[in-house]
Amino acid sequence: MDLLNEEIFINVTPFETRVALIYQGAVQELHMERPAQRGQVGSVMLGRVVRVLPGMQSAFVDIGLDRAAFIHIADVRESRLERSAGAASTTPIEKIFFEGQSLMVQVIKDSLGTKGARLSTQISLAGRLLVYLPHDPHIGVSQKITHELERQALKDRVQSLIPNGHKGGFIIRTQAEDAEDGALQADINYLIQLWGNIQSVTKTAKTPTLLYQDLSLPERVLRDIATPKTQKILVDSRLACQKMRDWASIYTPAAVEKITHYSGERSLFDLANVEEELKRALSRRVDLKSGGYLIFDQTEALTSIDVNTGGFVGGRNFDDTVFRNNLEAAQAIARQLRLRNLGGIIIVDFIDMSDSEHQQAVLAALKRALADDRTRTTVSEFSQLGLVEMTRKRTRDALGNHLCEPCPTCDSRGRILTAKSVCYEIMREILREAKQFNPREFRVLASQSVIDLFLDDESQHLAMLGDLIGKPISLTASTDYHQEQYDIVLL
Repeated sequence: MDLLNEEIFINVTPFETRVALIYQGAVQELHMERPAQRGQVGSVMLGRVVRVLPGMQSAFVDIGLDRAAFIHIADVRESRLERSAGAASTTPIEKIFFEGQSLMVQVIKDSLGTKGARLSTQISLAGRLLVYLPHDPHIGVSQKITHELERQALKDRVQSLIPNGHKGGFIIRTQAEDAEDGALQADINYLIQLWGNIQSVTKTAKTPTLLYQDLSLPERVLRDIATPKTQKILVDSRLACQKMRDWASIYTPAAVEKITHYSGERSLFDLANVEEELKRALSRRVDLKSGGYLIFDQTEALTSIDVNTGGFVGGRNFDDTVFRNNLEAAQAIARQLRLRNLGGIIIVDFIDMSDSEHQQAVLAALKRALADDRTRTTVSEFSQLGLVEMTRKRTRDALGNHLCEPCPTCDSRGRILTAKSVCYEIMREILREAKQFNPREFRVLASQSVIDLFLDDESQHLAMLGDLIGKPISLTASTDYHQEQYDIVLL
């Protein structure tokens, strides 16, 4: 493996798909999707207004999820049009929505913690090169394309390819910067047809109904994560690999040759220590190579990151030691934010520096390290208290919230893996051991909650695993085992 190249590893099982972005030999991003817990961002729904809140200028909408979703006046298309036209005052939400009203909406944020999903009536459909805006004739260009002449040229090209009489608009994505007219035209045609299909379904649908769901995670990898810098995409499922190649041959032909089926003896995620990185990403403490360390604390309002020197004494004097430790911490923080998918308000407490030049150098290092983050971030200057305040847009739940749950043993002061996560870990371990050993039977010793899940919700996946390895798998519950504890006995 060339450590200087960007690679994408995709681990596919019937119960979970995991994606790791590897750059210079280190894991930079982790993405996960479970069929039963698939995110809804980008999905278009036909919902029903269940409550209008004039005081908050918001409404709750039933879209078929466990909790009612939430829409604010700022995300209502009519209100946006009034504000863009420079209206002195906008129509209040109680004049736009009423209880029982059917409403086409799009999920712009998944439910996070105790908050329901956030919605918008401004529909947008993402393609490989363009984002389609069926209700907005505007043509925009990604902010990452900065050259003004190039931006205008792209606008003119897309405008010339839009069918005559068509009223919708487009946002030109960064990937379209070097695209040919044929690829742009194919994207335009696909997105217009997709919108037509959604409108057709809407005519006969009853609320709540899913009208359109975004692509699966492997397909989103090709659309959103893979770039010209990506040298290789390894997939450990032959079926998923073929589906990705078929999708890529239509929408991203340049990526077809990069997609390779991995059939090695070792687990794919073991090649770059992804499993170890995953465990570290769930830890409160992150050790730095120099001997310093970071402490991550998440609350509902914000995330705090504390930088400590630990055993780092590598500088010529104390100021130099602190400066070097903070520089290394800036790089590590940017990477951990991506790995953990932390969003919202983030407060970084670097070790106090008396030299203002050192402060600016650390701040510049942090901004450079954040430059490759696909999620929008903003970074403020050092405050009077020596803190750096920053924000990172929340698009999906943090890794720790996705994989862990409040610990019942410690009265919710800490977190442990869910029983489902432990089940999947056990099945991956059985699959790994089946490649190395040839026992008569695999016996799983685990807590009652994990065994109950294997006997109920995960029974089908366990049966499929047994058929795959050609060996029986027996289960034994132990009252001495806590939820994360298990043993696999080879008989």
